Amino acid sequence: MGVNQYITHFGTIRMRVVGSGTLYSTLYSLDDTRSQVLTNTTLAATTDRQPTRLANFKSMGARLELKVDSLGDWFKCDGIIIYVKPSETSYPQ
Repeated sequence: MGVNQYITHFGTIRMRVVGSGTLYSTLYSLDDTRSQVLTNTTLAATTDRQPTRLANFKSMGARLELKVDSLGDWFKCDGIIIYVKPSETSYPQ
């Protein structure tokens, strides 16, 4: 069975991101049927930190949405590490 066929637990997300304003992060399941809003990140133009955001999300796959919502705010993401592990082989019948 391929890894993408497992129900996967998404536990932590670490980002290398700089910018201005507040970064809003949300995890979405396949076809956006479920979602989890992650802790907001206050951005800085330069930083020596990679913020870590905790998640507790199970799905066969996920999409991470990053956005700012004010005019003039911006962000640049140089890397994202998503810590996942397979948790079940299928949904209960």
